[in-house]
Amino acid sequence: MDKRELLAIAEKAKEMAYVPYSGFRVGAALLTREGKIYTGCNVENASYGATCCAERVAIFKAVSEGYKEFEAIAISGGSKFTYPCGICRQVLVEFNPDMLVIVGDSNDDYREYKASSLLPEFFGPKELK
Repeated sequence: MDKRELLAIAEKAKEMAYVPYSGFRVGAALLTREGKIYTGCNVENASYGATCCAERVAIFKAVSEGYKEFEAIAISGGSKFTYPCGICRQVLVEFNPDMLVIVGDSNDDYREYKASSLLPEFFGPKELK
């Protein structure tokens, strides 16, 4: 899957966001190792702590259908480069520290990172052994 194609899917997912408080739409497109794509959008709540980010929505959808191995995630948001929050970074490295994280949009510049580079010295499953 081309990175710009994955970003285009994230841009489309952004349209479904429920953002009555911030107005800041975010979409994500998650690519599994099997080549399946799961999308997510941010879903806000009046109790802000109950809000869920687009990245976690996409991952939780995939996990709920049996997928746990992810290659890449593209994120498109309300600013040119919308990065995952700290909680989302923790969830990304839980599944694949080497996951490719692409931020930007399909028509302009984009940037890419390994999930672990966005959360150096992360706490992971190996710390629980």
